[in-house]
Amino acid sequence: MNPLRSALFSFLLALVGVSSHAAGLAFINVPAGVDGPALQGAVWSPCATPATDLMLDPLVVKGVRDCPVAGDRLPLVVMSHGTGGSALGHHDTAAALADAGFVVAAINHPGDNFRDLSRQAHLSAFATRPVDLRRLINHMLGRWPDNALLDPERVGIFGFSRGGYTALALIGAQPDWTLRRDLCPTSSKVPLCQEAARGEVPPPPVPDARIRAAVVVDPLGVFAAPGLRNVRVPVQLWASQFGGDGVTPESVAAVRDGLTTPPQWHVAEGAAHFAFLAPCSAAFTRMAPEICRDGPGFDRTAFHQRFNAAVVAFFRQQLPAPASR
Repeated sequence: MNPLRSALFSFLLALVGVSSHAAGLAFINVPAGVDGPALQGAVWSPCATPATDLMLDPLVVKGVRDCPVAGDRLPLVVMSHGTGGSALGHHDTAAALADAGFVVAAINHPGDNFRDLSRQAHLSAFATRPVDLRRLINHMLGRWPDNALLDPERVGIFGFSRGGYTALALIGAQPDWTLRRDLCPTSSKVPLCQEAARGEVPPPPVPDARIRAAVVVDPLGVFAAPGLRNVRVPVQLWASQFGGDGVTPESVAAVRDGLTTPPQWHVAEGAAHFAFLAPCSAAFTRMAPEICRDGPGFDRTAFHQRFNAAVVAFFRQQLPAPASR
């Protein structure tokens, strides 16, 4: 890393420590409704009690269970995981945001999570994902017990892989299902590819005007420039150097180049796609080595210090505290 970038990351790390808290962790249920089934997830929040290691086998998560929320008029960030993932997949990034004074909420996307893959191979998963996150925002600003402590004018979104698609869809991007012939060649038997070929595509996603900033991480790219022209909120866009799981450096760069307003652009050098997931415990590494083990010379823990600091700094800049109280 050159001296200028090293100094920048040192500055970002220092920002994380400003007005920091511990991270409270609680689990939530969003009730079923006309828009979809019940959603299970987690909320991280500022907490006055020092964090400890929480054993959520096979994960080890830093936090304080069910800690009273510290602060008021707090910004909210919602998270969308990748295909087959979970609400806890980015727990270290969520905790870093909570340490910095944000409330963070994430859910398991029904039909496309580690316990339930029933819709993973169908385009319907892409239709329901944005709805899931809209319902999560509604819940946090409405029925969540500490909703009065949130600032509805400061809502952000973080999305990884298919969650990156979800974030882009919620800030105005419109997918083009004819793209990515590399993923859906003519002979493909994958249901979603056959659905797209037959024109059985979901209705255009409806953006959520409450979202004021987005961190989009190695998104599954199904967006051409015309479909990105209505994105108006600030975007921090991350690409892994090597990609993976259907994401390529070129497809992420196409999102960058298609946005009308250039995003804050980052490339994770030496990283493959799954390096953006939280560093794995020993037990999780044994269970899922394909997503836990990185290439030679890449230190996921060290990278996440820089990554989390940059995410916190971006949301602090784009979701600033009110000038007066």
